[in-house]
Amino acid sequence: MASRLLTKSLRASASLARPQVAATLPRVAISQSTRGYADKQPPAERASAIIDALPGNSLVTKTGTVILGTGLTAAAISQELYVVNEETIVAIGFIILLTAIGRAMKGPIGDWTRGEVEKISGILNDARKDHTAAVQERIDAVNEMRDVVSITKDLFALSKDTAKREAESYVLKQKTAVAAEVKAVLDSWVRYEQQAKENEQAELARSVIEKVMADIQSEKTQREILLNAVAEIEQLVKNKAI
Repeated sequence: MASRLLTKSLRASASLARPQVAATLPRVAISQSTRGYADKQPPAERASAIIDALPGNSLVTKTGTVILGTGLTAAAISQELYVVNEETIVAIGFIILLTAIGRAMKGPIGDWTRGEVEKISGILNDARKDHTAAVQERIDAVNEMRDVVSITKDLFALSKDTAKREAESYVLKQKTAVAAEVKAVLDSWVRYEQQAKENEQAELARSVIEKVMADIQSEKTQREILLNAVAEIEQLVKNKAI
C-alpha cells in the first residue's frame, strides 16, 4: 500500500515536473553538446576519469567493486530479490533528472564558486597589501625617528650654550648699567665740586674787592697811599730818573 502511494506521488510529481524538464532538457542537451564539442576529451581521458570516479584506492579494488556490484545486481534480479517495476523506472528517471540538473548547474555553480573565491582572495590580497603598506609606513616612520636621540642631544647642548650666553649678556648689561650709574654720580659730584669752587672763588674775589674798596675809601689808607707816592717821586728825583 505504501509503495502504491509512493508510486502515485512520484507519478504526480513527474507529471508536474515533465513540462519543466522538457523545457530544461533541450537547453541542458544543447549546453552539454556545445560543451562536448568545445571541450571534447579523448577516450583515454574519459576512461581514466570514469575509473577515478569509482570507489577504491587502486585499479584492482575499483575493478572488484564494479564486478561485485554487477554480480549482486544480476543475482538479485535472477533470484527475484529485486523486481524491476514502475517504481524502479520512476526512481531511475528521477536519478537521471537529478543528474542532468546537477550537470546543468555544475557550470554556473562552479563559476559562482570561483567568482566568490576570487572575490574573497582579492579582498584578502588587498587587506594583505594594505597591512604590508601600513607596516612599511610604520617602519619608515621609525627609521626617520631613529636620529631623534642625537638631534635631541644637539638641541639640548645648543639650548644650554644659548642659556649660558644669555646669562653672560645679562651680567654684562648689569655691569654696564652699574658703570653708567656710577659715572653719572661721579659726573654730578664733579659738577657739584666745580660749581662749589666757582662759587667759592667768586665769593673770595668779591670779598677781596669789597675789602680793597673799603680800604681805599678810608682816610688812613688814602694818606698812606699818598705818602707812598710822594716818597717814590722823591726817590726818583734823587735818582735823577725824572
